[in-house]
Amino acid sequence: GAVLYNSDRFTCETSLLRDGVVGLPLPVNQITKPFGRLLPIMQNTVALGAVMFLTQFDFDSTAGVLGDTFKHKGQAVVDQNVKIMKAGYDYAQEHFVPLVKDAWNFSRIRRPFATGNELFALGAVTGGCKFYSAYPMTPASSILHWMASHGEQCGVVVKQCEDELAVVNMAIGAGHAGVRAMCGTSGGGFALMTEGIGMAGMLEAPVVVIEVQRGGPSTGIPTKTEQGDLNQVFGASQGDFPRVIVAPTETADCFWTVVEAFNLAEKYQLPVLIISDLLLSEHPETIEADALRHDVAIERGELVTEWPKTNGPYRRYANTPSGVSPRALPGTEGTEYVAATDEHDEEGILISDVFTSPPVRRKIMERRMKKVELALQELRPPELEGPADAPVTLIGWGSSRGVIGEARALLAAEGTRANQLHIKYLHPFHTREVKAILGRSKMLIGIEGNYTGQFARFLRAETGISVHASILKYDGEPFEPRLIAEEVKRIMAGKPASLDVTLEEAREIAYHYVRTHLADVARPAKIELTDGNSHGEPVWRVEIADRESGKKRGDLEIGIRTGALYAWQPAFATTAGA
Repeated sequence: GAVLYNSDRFTCETSLLRDGVVGLPLPVNQITKPFGRLLPIMQNTVALGAVMFLTQFDFDSTAGVLGDTFKHKGQAVVDQNVKIMKAGYDYAQEHFVPLVKDAWNFSRIRRPFATGNELFALGAVTGGCKFYSAYPMTPASSILHWMASHGEQCGVVVKQCEDELAVVNMAIGAGHAGVRAMCGTSGGGFALMTEGIGMAGMLEAPVVVIEVQRGGPSTGIPTKTEQGDLNQVFGASQGDFPRVIVAPTETADCFWTVVEAFNLAEKYQLPVLIISDLLLSEHPETIEADALRHDVAIERGELVTEWPKTNGPYRRYANTPSGVSPRALPGTEGTEYVAATDEHDEEGILISDVFTSPPVRRKIMERRMKKVELALQELRPPELEGPADAPVTLIGWGSSRGVIGEARALLAAEGTRANQLHIKYLHPFHTREVKAILGRSKMLIGIEGNYTGQFARFLRAETGISVHASILKYDGEPFEPRLIAEEVKRIMAGKPASLDVTLEEAREIAYHYVRTHLADVARPAKIELTDGNSHGEPVWRVEIADRESGKKRGDLEIGIRTGALYAWQPAFATTAGA
């Protein structure tokens, strides 16, 4: 690998680089001097040109992308960017050696490049969404951004509300009135929505809610990923009520999940909760052109457009064999009824605390919940991926499907066979099918982006099956295939897990201290492991050096087990010290 840096402003100390990584100086001012005075941001275009040579990426293809990116600024801007990129390319060609041997081959097929959130929005529009409400909350905000930019063109009413209480109530109201409605938020906003979710269940109003997870609890880490909200989404609102909970597994799946969610919401007259996370929602990805279609089926279910008097009195919550009652939109002649959050009978008449009528309550409740069983029949059950007789089964849900698949490939290349069971439909749950698959498995390893193994607990509750071990990640970063593969091998070998701070992690902790206490004018240098003396645990002793001169500024001691910062020992007085 290589680190490309602007040598007009920085020097790159080789001691800071990992083995196999080289520093490549790029004198941006010298390269761009023939072009006159340029905006500082143009150095990125110089670097892009150098990267194109280092990776042997086709220059003309990249120039075409620049043209598409800057065409709204005029041809002069496009031409300038292409020329500057060519200058960076030519400099790299003269001074550097390519990092790869072979040039890339391209099919020349144009493919969509989109994030999960953009495909949530596009899928919603394709699926007939006509109302979207939200309060800006990372990492769901970009759904609102897309809708605000394209809503008028697509015939969608887009409402930025004052808080998430208004968000969910407006979306439910729009769904009740007859339009396909959706709202989006993250964990903190979803906490405010939970009473509204229960209201949608009681009213039997169709609505789609997207909950995009980030590191929690509370404000947490708004720009980092996690799978820590599963318990929250399962427990949204009090009491039992019908709902569907879906966790899309990859970027293109975000599009189809929303299309399906609107059909489920209207067919079964219930809230559909889509649970994503920052990784899936915010990272852009190239997908195949045929992964998206716009000729999708729109299924509105038992929608009543007229009610002749010969039908008798309209009963909005009629106890039907399927559990799905005829749904008339407000204003349909002859279908007046009360839609309230109180329990009610078939006509919508409230059941009071005094005259509860237990049989009425029981049958209404049974009818509502019957819809969950009906919905399950059309949800595709999970399937085992990989060799059926593999000695280990990796279990995941949501966004981790791809990375677990890559980890299986790494394991296979090293002689370890593994298969994978990935869950998309969380509620209702395919208990029978999952039990049958896992009952044949030998070793079960759950893989989740949270601390407590929330899905493993749910799996045990639904099936009675416990995983043998878990691979959990809760530092805000996504899983990597190599990490999963190494952990699987450790578990299969019966070795205990280590939570000790590694050398690289000690460097990260030291960087954090530098940024927060030394005004970013220093950097970690030499790191060594010591016995810790009086600290009660071994420590990493990190030498902190001046960023420019390399002169020692002091030592930082970091506990290997606790990660505690035990001591900062300045080598000399500083004006920006701790």
